Amino acid sequence: MKILKPAFLAAGLLLTGHLYAQAPVVIQGALDIETDHMVSKLTHVKSKTYGGWQFWEGKYKGQPIVISRTRMGMTDAAAATTLAIEHYHPAAIINQGTAGGHDPALNVFDIVLGKQSENIGAFITPKKALGEGSNALTWNKPFNVLPNDNSDAEASRHLTFAGDDKLIQTANSIKSTYTKGRVVEGVIGSADVWNNELDRIKLFHDTYKTSVEEMETASAAQVASLYKVPFLGIRVLSNNATNNGAYNPNTGEACQDYALDVATTYLANAKK
Repeated sequence: MKILKPAFLAAGLLLTGHLYAQAPVVIQGALDIETDHMVSKLTHVKSKTYGGWQFWEGKYKGQPIVISRTRMGMTDAAAATTLAIEHYHPAAIINQGTAGGHDPALNVFDIVLGKQSENIGAFITPKKALGEGSNALTWNKPFNVLPNDNSDAEASRHLTFAGDDKLIQTANSIKSTYTKGRVVEGVIGSADVWNNELDRIKLFHDTYKTSVEEMETASAAQVASLYKVPFLGIRVLSNNATNNGAYNPNTGEACQDYALDVATTYLANAKK
C-alpha cells in the first residue's frame, strides 16, 4: 500500500504562516539583551506573539531560524518552550544567554556548552522545629521534579538533562571561531534564585559540578526532553563572583552570535 505524505511535508513546513523548506532551529533568550541582536541579523522576519511570549521567524545565512524571547524564570521558559514546539515543530532548540560563574577557572566571556543542565532550586529541606532556624548549606537532599513514582528513592535524586550529542558536536566543531573567550563543556544550573552567597555557590560547584547558574535552561530542557526534541544550553559568563569577574553587558551579543552559528551549522549538516 502506498503511503501518501501529508501536503505540508511535500511542500515544506507551513508553520504559523511561514513556509520553511525544513524545520527551523528555535533559539531562546530570556530578555531583550539576549535576543534583540539575533533578531536584527535575521532576514524575512515575521513577529508572532502567543500569550505573553514573542517569537521572530526568519532566516540567517539561508537557514530557518526562530528567535524566542522566553522572559525570565523557570515557568516562563517552560511555557515558551512548549509554545515553540507546538507551533514550530523545531529540528532543535538552543537556550542561550548570560549566566553567573560557579567555576573559578572560568572567566567573563567564556562560553559553557550544557553537557548537562540541572534544576538547582529543587530540594527537600531538613526537618527542624520552630525556632531552630534555617541553613541553606544543609539542603543536601535533592528533589526529582519528574519522578516515575512516589517512592522516596525516586524523589530524592536530582534529575539532570543531557545536552544533545549532535548539537554539542556541532558547537565544538566551530568553537575555534569564537575568539572572545574559551568554549567548554559543563553543567548549567538553573533555578528561580539569584545566588550571591559564595559558600552556597561553592556547594553547588563541589556537589553538582555546576559551571554557571541562570534561571531558564533546565526548565526548557525538561520540556524538550518530554517532547523528544534535541536541546542544548549555551551560556556565556557575564560575571563570575568566585574570581571577581565583573559584569560585562557585551557578553550577551557574543553569545548570540555564537548560538546563531551553531544553529546554522547544525541545519547545514542535517542537509548533507
